[in-house]
Amino acid sequence: MLYPAIGSGQGCAPLAVISHGAGGSEEGYSYLAQAMANLGYTTLVMGHKESGAAAMRADIMQDGLKGGVKALVADPNAESARLLDVGAALNWAESQCKAPGKIPFKVLLGHSMGSETVMLEAGAKNIISVQSPPAGQNRFDAYVALSPEGPGVVFAEGAWSGIKKPLLILTGTRDQALEGGPESRLEPWKNLPGSDSHCQWQGVIDGATHMNFAGVGLGKQKVEPLVTNTIQQFLAGVRKQSCILPPSTNQIKLQAK
Repeated sequence: MLYPAIGSGQGCAPLAVISHGAGGSEEGYSYLAQAMANLGYTTLVMGHKESGAAAMRADIMQDGLKGGVKALVADPNAESARLLDVGAALNWAESQCKAPGKIPFKVLLGHSMGSETVMLEAGAKNIISVQSPPAGQNRFDAYVALSPEGPGVVFAEGAWSGIKKPLLILTGTRDQALEGGPESRLEPWKNLPGSDSHCQWQGVIDGATHMNFAGVGLGKQKVEPLVTNTIQQFLAGVRKQSCILPPSTNQIKLQAK
């Protein structure tokens, strides 16, 4: 789904591509997509057919709720298809640009299985046999991973050590993972190498659940502005090539490296 850039003026606007979670669709994440459009980004929410609602239902019917989610998230064909969707979104955006090849800034954002897509595109190593390409093409200027999965299902320990691009990770104290609980979602950031511009950040939102990041569930009204405001500050710093970390509050703990 397309959210046109607001107030971007003449020329080619920066681009934001959003990857939904397992069982989701291009109709979700409207709060995030509209926020990015308001910042002047041409924003695309991709629809991943191979890991959408129908695929999720089929896996849950076969393996139960948790087993079905694990099966879909760890399906190399579904993830490879997602990465091909990313390429298709980039090609479409280039074709629409008034100056082909001149999109000034590109950011890939994803939640849950979408954050898996973000990490794989940025260069994280996987244990589910997704090849490079389509993984590891590193085509964006910045990455945002909401509710990233830690080691165990898709990634091994140390899988993120080669990611050098600016990356923002956001999770919550109630953001349950497929393996290891909320604490496992902190592992990717610990493994990142850091950058001279301090543009690798992690934010942990107090009380935020997994689905709050998708704009669903009790507490989303508190979580959504924290997500969008942090993304705005992060991307502003990346574009200046100097990320000044905002102070933590009682609602969100922020770290940079």
